[in-house]
Amino acid sequence: MGEKKNLAEKLGEGFEELQERIKNGGKFTLSQMDDTLKNAGDKLSDYLKAFREDVRPGARRLVEKYQKAMDKLEAEKKRIVKMMEYERRYADYEYIAGIDEVGRGPLAGPVVTCAVILPKDCDILYINDSKQLTQKKREELYEEITAKAISYGIGISSPQRIDEINILQANYEAMRQSIKNLSVIPDILLNDAVTIPEVRIPQVPIIKGDTKSISIAAASIVAKVHRDRLMVEYDKQYPGYGFASNKGYGSEEHVQAIKKLGPSPIHRKSFLSNLVNRDGGEENAEKESV
Repeated sequence: MGEKKNLAEKLGEGFEELQERIKNGGKFTLSQMDDTLKNAGDKLSDYLKAFREDVRPGARRLVEKYQKAMDKLEAEKKRIVKMMEYERRYADYEYIAGIDEVGRGPLAGPVVTCAVILPKDCDILYINDSKQLTQKKREELYEEITAKAISYGIGISSPQRIDEINILQANYEAMRQSIKNLSVIPDILLNDAVTIPEVRIPQVPIIKGDTKSISIAAASIVAKVHRDRLMVEYDKQYPGYGFASNKGYGSEEHVQAIKKLGPSPIHRKSFLSNLVNRDGGEENAEKESV
């Protein structure tokens, strides 16, 4: 089938002729205008310019609506370009992996890390620090990132491992796993604030990297969604703690459940000793879990 023709092509006119036709009294129904603007693609700017000649209030509202949408999209594209600063800086490296973790602070569940290698011409919009996104947007981006990434790897350290070697070392161990689980060996690593021990690949630790590097932000999203899904499954195995909603973080309800039911097999025993007088730790943990 041939490509769907735009309104100007259907009329056998260019956009300037379409603009002149409207200026001289030629009108289209608001439904026709809405449908045209909705499907205009990269011709949206041209149609907006033409339809601005229509003085009807309804037509002006449509033009304003789609102009705002176009401006918002352009702003997002500029933001993504800015988030590729480090990827451009290290563009001589073929495979750039971003690495991030989620779950260092919870009372229960594993720490999950992710390494992501995005294509250099990555066209995914709205990637950001996972904590800045809604659950719905994270889920949508998870599917797009995992589909378009050159490779991604997940690393997990269990609550038992966290108790055994401490959270920092367990986090490093999970990060090494995520690198190992990539299908290609990265040439350089962009890390969120840390330098991972026992890794020979060149590393660039970036403070608040999940807000400055698209690769790290992508890793934060994949790690977050992966861990959240694990905690939903744990909620079925160990009901009563609210794991599906609190994701293992120390909400008041979660703390009270531990006091009532005792710890589950996925609670971090080394963290539970701090349940009393945590100086606002519960509040901070809840914020991190959002």
